[in-house]
Amino acid sequence: MILLTGFEPFGQETVNPSWLAVQRARQSLRAEGLAVEALELPCVFGESVMVLNDAVSRFNPDVVVSVGLAGGRDRISLERVAINCDDARIPDNKGQRPIDEEVVPGAPAAYFSSLPIKAALRNLQIAGIRGEISQTAGTYVCNHLFYGLMHSLANRSGVRGGFIHVPYLPEQVPPGGTAPSMPLELTAQGIAVVVRTALSTQQDSKLGAGAIH
Repeated sequence: MILLTGFEPFGQETVNPSWLAVQRARQSLRAEGLAVEALELPCVFGESVMVLNDAVSRFNPDVVVSVGLAGGRDRISLERVAINCDDARIPDNKGQRPIDEEVVPGAPAAYFSSLPIKAALRNLQIAGIRGEISQTAGTYVCNHLFYGLMHSLANRSGVRGGFIHVPYLPEQVPPGGTAPSMPLELTAQGIAVVVRTALSTQQDSKLGAGAIH
């Protein structure tokens, strides 16, 4: 059983490609005979984690892939690490703006993704889809959710999970704008690649994909 999540729109955006792409990925994975559920999460500190944890308890998935928007990035970002820090540059969708607060008070400073992100990167490259290993999921609701997910999964044996960021859709970029983007269908294909890799790969690949800065 696979659980996919995306976010509702936030900030000034009227759509969130993470949720649109998750729905497309669910369709293609179900067409392959896989059991997949998809969930749209509120872009809200605290509430997003509670909704996700309820879904994990309800569906009892083997794999959880949460997806969010990273406007300005030009490829699918496979997030390596979630940090125990909320530091919001803008308010969430309920006006909350935590600064220098822990996601889970007293919990570990960070958790690593348990998805095979290096193998997924290789498979994205084989599929001709731009991808990268990202060393930071930020300090907004995406990281908050990623950390909350991994904190919850630390006590659930056998469940693998992680977070990926996706670019803007082309239609989100104003005419003449220079922000990078990725078509919805390609983004959905990328999410499906990550899921298939998680299902077929127990030992992650040894692949150089780090960052100098």
